[in-house]
Amino acid sequence: MTAIKLVVSDVDGTLLTQDKRITDRAKDAVAKLRAANIGFTIVSSRPTIGMTFLIEPLALSLPFGSFNGSSIVDPSLRPVVQHLIPAETARRAIDLLEQFGVDIWLFTDEQWLIRNFDGEYVAHEQRAIKHDPAIVGSFAAHLNRACKIVGSSSDPKLLVRCEAAMRQAVGTEATAVRSQTYYLDITPPGHDKGTFVAAIETRLGVSPEAVATIGDMQNDLPMFARSRVSFAMGNAADEIKRLATHVTASNEEDGFAKAVEVILAG
Repeated sequence: MTAIKLVVSDVDGTLLTQDKRITDRAKDAVAKLRAANIGFTIVSSRPTIGMTFLIEPLALSLPFGSFNGSSIVDPSLRPVVQHLIPAETARRAIDLLEQFGVDIWLFTDEQWLIRNFDGEYVAHEQRAIKHDPAIVGSFAAHLNRACKIVGSSSDPKLLVRCEAAMRQAVGTEATAVRSQTYYLDITPPGHDKGTFVAAIETRLGVSPEAVATIGDMQNDLPMFARSRVSFAMGNAADEIKRLATHVTASNEEDGFAKAVEVILAG
């Protein structure tokens, strides 16, 4: 069996605890991967601006993926690859989110744009990405710079229906997938966490047989499919667990670190 040469992890619900902390055990696990000459990087639905606080504590040396892998950035924050949602598709996505009555955000490579500062998840996102939004009256002037559009709602069943409708509405012109039970992400077409993993495999010259991935949500499934070994977090839904090769503990029980320990044990 091919030895693992690369580990790719999701961030929220996986690497971070519920209060958005990296535990000492998680940091130690990444250091042990580095000592074993196993590459490590992260990929997230987060914007690039919401991932920079992770670079130093994880001592990242490989490029990481933001916007569900549609943007790839090196640790000095230089873009390696960046894709945008087609402007007309972005407009159509926003129109549909309005029909469902969810709160709408638009992310460019540098900004988080919102129309309603009192949206129910705005304060949560501020704490999570450690960045403040800019309030705009309309998204119209920003549609040609959209890296990600988010529909947020505390009604998970509504977002499931919205996700299905969004996939029909955008077709192959964008990717629509929930990154949390309360977030529906619309990102550039043809790019997801699986394509990110493939890009890093190519960069390092490793095959999918030598890759392990760790995640907890639907948007992590493409990278599970791209790797021989995959770990679903204990806090993941059963449908995610069924599609992983392993299940680890939850993000509140150092499930990320425990997965890395299994990888290191060979």
